[in-house]
Amino acid sequence: MAEGELQRVVGTNLLRIRREMKLSQERLANDVLGLSTRYVAGIEAGRHNMTLRSVERLAEALGVNPLELMTQH
Repeated sequence: MAEGELQRVVGTNLLRIRREMKLSQERLANDVLGLSTRYVAGIEAGRHNMTLRSVERLAEALGVNPLELMTQH
């Protein structure tokens, strides 16, 4: 796996899950995650190097297994 690839996978999966939940980026950020829209946009773009604990928290807030965020589909 290339450097930064896992960041991109997490971002792509977050985008997919958000769309499946029919949530706007703003609504996901503010109402579900309690994060800024800008930060969520950065995650979806694969720019943020999240800690494993952050991935766990993100998965918990979305109601998915953390591996769902980290596995390429």
